[in-house]
Amino acid sequence: MAKVPPEEEHPVKAFGWAARDQSGHLSPFNFSRRETGDEDVRFKVLYCGICHSDLHSIKNDWGFSFYPLVPGHEIVGEVTEVGSKVNKVKVGDKVGVGCMVGACHSCESCKNDLENYCPKVILTYNSIYHDGTFNYGGYSDTMVANERYIVHFPENMPLDAGAPLLCAGITVYSPLKYFGLAQPGKHIGVVGLGGLGHVAVKFAKAFGAKVTVISTSPSKKDEALGHLGADSFLVSRDPDQIQAAMNTMDGIIDTVSAVHPILPLLGLLKSHGTLVMVGVPDKPLELPVFPLLSGRKMVAGSGIGGMKETQEMIDFAAKHGITADIEVVSMDYVNTAMERLAKNDVRYRFVIDIGNTLAATKP
Repeated sequence: MAKVPPEEEHPVKAFGWAARDQSGHLSPFNFSRRETGDEDVRFKVLYCGICHSDLHSIKNDWGFSFYPLVPGHEIVGEVTEVGSKVNKVKVGDKVGVGCMVGACHSCESCKNDLENYCPKVILTYNSIYHDGTFNYGGYSDTMVANERYIVHFPENMPLDAGAPLLCAGITVYSPLKYFGLAQPGKHIGVVGLGGLGHVAVKFAKAFGAKVTVISTSPSKKDEALGHLGADSFLVSRDPDQIQAAMNTMDGIIDTVSAVHPILPLLGLLKSHGTLVMVGVPDKPLELPVFPLLSGRKMVAGSGIGGMKETQEMIDFAAKHGITADIEVVSMDYVNTAMERLAKNDVRYRFVIDIGNTLAATKP
């Protein structure tokens, strides 16, 4: 049986930009989205953040990409239609969709509002939906999702600078809360000052923590202390600085996705301290065991958060004025943005102005 073309798969026409192969080059793409079901929310996409995982996905770095692939899971916009059973939002509301759009809703994780850890979690793009059709992400003009996966944006949360919180924000907020680090007086280390790290500093400070940024780049000191409000800065390659800070931190959020030594970081932790990995290096890291034993320390991992916690995070961010530092780009700039992202040439998150620039790229 011949495969139905993407633009004929569903009744609602859609337009976006897609990668066709692992070159990762993005170009205009006509496709379609499903009709608005009873529990669905449809919205006009206004902005979409560019996450590092978008770059990995379009280039098939992880080996499981399907093409054509429309990336984007930091999606925000304005509600245009709601299903008959939707009571969470209404037409005209500002909303977002993050990293997932479905799960089984019956496993232990789902019952505990941790859909992100469901074995059958359905990602926002590069995945198959319940109806067997392919999911496309937010580099597009319209989005539809079950209301469970819709995040309501408070009036005072800017959509452009708020969009990256749907991935970067919840990725650092969730472990700070879960590992007991979201308390006044805690001393938190943040490794890496990129898209995740700069938001981690802001959340940790809002929780009342003392924050030390740990970086290989001495040039980032002024940015960390002056602009982001960190309390101290540590060059991880300087043995004297590391030695002086030994056994001082309650927890460390490690956002680095490159292979790096974790032995110095374990030394910075107090007894019972936790090193939480939220970056994804492409090769296994070496885990020295003796430093774990000598202080009953933990190395842990954490991946985004459930929908209840994601809404809680957005509300907390709005209350405390937390947004991502962004560079807004047009849709036709996206391939250049990806090249710059690969070189870490962005402070700290690209956001595509979908609402004002996508339509102009339509063939």
